[in-house]
Amino acid sequence: MNTDRHGLVGRVIDGICRVVLWLSTTVIFLILVINTALRYATGSSLEWANEIPELLFPWLVMSGVVLAALHNAHIATTFLMDAVPARIRRVVATASWSVVAGLYATLSWATFNMLEIVHDEKSPILQMPGSLTYACVMGGMLLLAVLAAQSAWQSWHCRETAAQPDGEPQAPAVHW
Repeated sequence: MNTDRHGLVGRVIDGICRVVLWLSTTVIFLILVINTALRYATGSSLEWANEIPELLFPWLVMSGVVLAALHNAHIATTFLMDAVPARIRRVVATASWSVVAGLYATLSWATFNMLEIVHDEKSPILQMPGSLTYACVMGGMLLLAVLAAQSAWQSWHCRETAAQPDGEPQAPAVHW
């Protein structure tokens, strides 16, 4: 997948999300395999084996969501944008990406304000604070805000170079 349109920022976000994705998937898999083997071999299991996957799963999901956004892999309905002229598409794309960036930033800020509250919630066995899973949501929303702001910037500054078959100049793609 190509992250060139996001430049260095995209490559850094891609690297961070891939590491989180692979680490969380590997740890969840290993814990589940070990716990299953222990159940069959000894009839007992690790008490904490259910908590770690529950704590890591939001990190796995959020890193996947950010990677999908980075690579335009989310489902998009573009027929309305395809029906309008390129100049209008550029304005709508920029405005839309700006609104999306603002909403993600707002969600990130709201989650940040909740961290202190949920920090007091502890997991039953390991006593891990609830703020760990909220932090991944906050970080994911912040990364999505950065990507959306960058897309707004790029859609406004895109060059209308190639013409489409109907003679309209090429406009930025919009995938929310």
